[in-house]
Amino acid sequence: MPVFRLLFILFLAVPIIEIYLLIQVGEVIGAGWTIFAVVATAVIGAALLRHQGLATLYSAQDKMAHGELPATAMIEGVMLLLAGALLLTPGFFTDTIGFLVLIPVLRRKFAQFILGRGMMMGSASFTSQQWQQTTRHHGEHSGKTIEGDYQRRDDAE
Repeated sequence: MPVFRLLFILFLAVPIIEIYLLIQVGEVIGAGWTIFAVVATAVIGAALLRHQGLATLYSAQDKMAHGELPATAMIEGVMLLLAGALLLTPGFFTDTIGFLVLIPVLRRKFAQFILGRGMMMGSASFTSQQWQQTTRHHGEHSGKTIEGDYQRRDDAE
């Protein structure tokens, strides 16, 4: 299925599902409690998102410090960004999906699935070995400053 067709279906289906769920929940617990629940899930989700985002950031920094590419952590970061958007969108359906992404085990499995399938395409040709050599090379010279003067010359001279 083409991506734009899928997005079109999602943009139609998600609001319909959200409206239906809000009406159903509102009939059971009342409008005031429904509004409170929607706001509460956004606040709780934002707090959890902050915690998970920092943990993912520290994981990526740790992997880079050890000379590894933080591919899984980068994909998890994108997923957390999407989870934040879903949690801030009013409704129970998007909140449920957002909270599922906040579960570290599920998020990690899905990120590994994306990496395994090669769904994230890029143009970088930087191998893990080159990354390790580069980080090791820069690590040896960190803290040393070379002072000097330079003069710009045109090729015409």
